[in-house]
Amino acid sequence: MDSIELTGIRCYGYTGLLPEEQVLGQWFEVDIRLWLDLAPAGSSDSIADTLDYRGVIATVQQLVKTSKFALVEKLATAIVEAVLQFDRVQQVQIKLSKPAAPIPDFGGKITIEMTRTKNYEL
Repeated sequence: MDSIELTGIRCYGYTGLLPEEQVLGQWFEVDIRLWLDLAPAGSSDSIADTLDYRGVIATVQQLVKTSKFALVEKLATAIVEAVLQFDRVQQVQIKLSKPAAPIPDFGGKITIEMTRTKNYEL
C-alpha cells in the first residue's frame, strides 16, 4: 500500500486537562501518514485520482482549533475518525504532540500516536 505523509501541521488549540489550557490554549503539532492506492494518480497525473491532502490539513487544523477536550487522546481520536472519512484513505497514523505541556520541570513534549484502519471499531 502506498502512503502520503503530512508533517509539521502546527495549530493553536484548547485541549487540556487544566482549566487554563482550555481558556488560554497552547500549540499542538500533528504528523499524519495516510495509506491509499496512488497507482491511479501515478498513471493519470490527475488530482481526481488521488487524495487532495489540502482537505486533510484543513480538517486537522479545524479540529485542533475548535475542540475543547480534557485529554489529547480524545483529540487524537477525533482527528483519526475525521481523516478516515476521506474516501481514498484506507489507514491513517497520527502523531499528536503538545510541545509545551504545563508540567513543572518538564521541558519535553507529550506525543500520542494512533494507527487505525477503516474497518477499526472504536
